[in-house]
Amino acid sequence: MDSDESDFYGDEETTSNLLQRVADFDVDEWALQQRVHPGRPLQQTDFLEEASHLHNPYSGIPYAWQLTETIDQFLSRLPPSTTDQTLEVPWIYICNPYIPRVHKLESQGQFSKGNEDEAPEEEGSKTAIVAQGGLERLHLVSKFIEGMQRSGKGKSVVDKEIRKEQKQAVDDILNLAHLAKVRTGKWLLFCPASEVNEMWEIVAKATANNELGIAAKVLPRSPLEDPRKDRILCVYTADFRDKTDVGRVLQTLRELRLVEARGRPIYYKPDAFTYIGISSGNAWGVRASIYSSTDVFPRRA
Repeated sequence: MDSDESDFYGDEETTSNLLQRVADFDVDEWALQQRVHPGRPLQQTDFLEEASHLHNPYSGIPYAWQLTETIDQFLSRLPPSTTDQTLEVPWIYICNPYIPRVHKLESQGQFSKGNEDEAPEEEGSKTAIVAQGGLERLHLVSKFIEGMQRSGKGKSVVDKEIRKEQKQAVDDILNLAHLAKVRTGKWLLFCPASEVNEMWEIVAKATANNELGIAAKVLPRSPLEDPRKDRILCVYTADFRDKTDVGRVLQTLRELRLVEARGRPIYYKPDAFTYIGISSGNAWGVRASIYSSTDVFPRRA
């Protein structure tokens, strides 16, 4: 948060001006001012039939699967149960070889510290624009919340207005992300460390066979954490707004017996949220996920 956030005193004129700023926020106009140009919707492509060769956006990255090795060789080289997390091995990664994407070293995500290993970017992604615009929008949320809390209005009214503003902010951020081609997101899976090798093998092989999404990653062993703590796996999809595809990947995870095996749902988070720091318990009161496995998704005809 910027230091000037503490300067808000909630007088009537300032509150009115702030409310007007929030109401006037236009994500499309903002994006155009930042020289983001809307692109045509991506065509649905059958990569299995049309791809003339395989792709690896993580080619040459040592902690990722390489096309020169089999999946079994990759799993033996980097078993998540015993591979330590280091600066050189922040994640263990695999990309769907049937889907062309920008190489990791050429992507804008490399400039987002701590988020360098989100989903491989599509051509034309404007990750930096989404990070800047998203943070500006969240700054307005913070100011709005402060203003409402100092407004003297009843708690129920304040809470209602804050929820309305939080929802609008999420809509604005996701609209900006989609316009700027930062459309990827991930299903978040957790499993005990004792089962991580088995679970990762299932996910890795399904990703390589074009059965899941565009990529997947698993957290290596951390020497600083409780070894009993659950490990996280991320299964990426191409477009958080393509609910049919998001649901298809969820259904495949169910068929692979990786979802709700322990009676708890899993959640889907857009990468745009990760780039701007929206995580569980964030200061803006925004949910860190946009879907859960309890939602109903459309099926492809």
